[in-house]
Amino acid sequence: MSSVSAQGRTPPPDPQAHPPDPAALLRSARYLRLLALAAVLGVPISAVAYGFLALVGLLQHWVYSDLPRALGLTPPPWWWPAPPLVLAGLLVGAAIRFLPGRGGKSPADGFSESGPPPPSALPGIAFAALAGLSLGAVIGPEAPLIALGGGLAVCAVRLTRGAGGPTATAVIGATGSFAAVSTLLGSPLLGAFLLMEVSGLGGPMLGLVLLPGLLASGLGSLIFIGLGRWTGLGTFSLQVPDIPGFMEPNLAQFGWAIVIGLIASVLGSAVRWFALRVRPSVEPRPLVAVPLAGLVVAALAIGFAAATGHAASDVLFSGQDALGGLLTDSASYPVGTLLLLIGAKGLAYSVSLAAFRGGPIFPAMFLGAALGMVLSHLPGLPLVAGAAMGIGAMSVVMLRLPLTSVLLASLLLASDEIALMPLVIVAVVVAHVVTARLTPARPAPASAPAAAEQPPGDVVA
Repeated sequence: MSSVSAQGRTPPPDPQAHPPDPAALLRSARYLRLLALAAVLGVPISAVAYGFLALVGLLQHWVYSDLPRALGLTPPPWWWPAPPLVLAGLLVGAAIRFLPGRGGKSPADGFSESGPPPPSALPGIAFAALAGLSLGAVIGPEAPLIALGGGLAVCAVRLTRGAGGPTATAVIGATGSFAAVSTLLGSPLLGAFLLMEVSGLGGPMLGLVLLPGLLASGLGSLIFIGLGRWTGLGTFSLQVPDIPGFMEPNLAQFGWAIVIGLIASVLGSAVRWFALRVRPSVEPRPLVAVPLAGLVVAALAIGFAAATGHAASDVLFSGQDALGGLLTDSASYPVGTLLLLIGAKGLAYSVSLAAFRGGPIFPAMFLGAALGMVLSHLPGLPLVAGAAMGIGAMSVVMLRLPLTSVLLASLLLASDEIALMPLVIVAVVVAHVVTARLTPARPAPASAPAAAEQPPGDVVA
């Protein structure tokens, strides 16, 4: 029987029967235009991301240092964290209640691939993240930056070329996200692994889909470095300088890796469990519940400062800036202080996950480092090894991204990454497996066509 249809036309070929050739696509003119577009988008999006982080840093300093001094409150009184955090709750609650997109995704759900946000949601995402990050909520900036970078990239393409297909949205959105988060985690490569694990990309098309994002990420790092030197504000990268050295692991430290993985899985699961239990009470009434959440975070910070004599900022904020000081000034944090810090920041983190908008990475890393420091007071565990394993284990519990979690802990302590990585891997694997056992199974989401399974030819006309 003839293969010609009843209408006299040959049916179109099945794309699954003849998958695209990655080598041919790599040599195509369309793909070269895609790379050029990635380079063009990477520069302004990286500059916007740098400006956002710089504004957060300036507002934090103004609210918690300059403003009380201007009001004649020097040093700031013990109650000072309360007004900014209540204000943060009012602003974030208003964004959730009135702005399109509800201020972005709740960080209690961790990272998941949902594509770039629509243009109408971008102002709300930026406003809610800026209010929470600047005024003391225990959240990180990475998730809003990823959303803003992806959304801005898609907006730029649609304004200049019209809407593309699903591959256009996926690849261009990922390119913008790469550019926005390129330097924040300390390495463009780490940002690439983060987005790769979140999106679930794989197969022979993986390299073609990631290559534009890597290009934008590399250019974004250059923009961060250049703007950091030009403005004198720094690069806002996660760095921990001047830590004690680490030579090589031993059998006792591998035993500690198992212990740290087990403890981190319980601690991190408790943080997420509490956040998910609190969130249903917050979402229906954000204008009341989010300010109350801010007041709870402030009370935890005030209580920690009163009990230990340390700054309330150890509990507040993402922990990105405080992590280096925690490790380098470890002698001033005895075991009792560290346990209080873990309890106060863990609760503040959980409440912030339930109520505010931001990312889950940096507070998890801070808690993991504090956990490792507590255990390093016991025999057989050096401080650097304990902190690295704690960072990796807590990261994987909160993110469910094992490869990214290993690299986060290893690259953060760059001078010792080769020696530390085997220990971090063991801690991450143990924490990841135990967390899966502790977490109730969720219904599988409806599957969508993966960008990696489609040729990127529809990205650039």
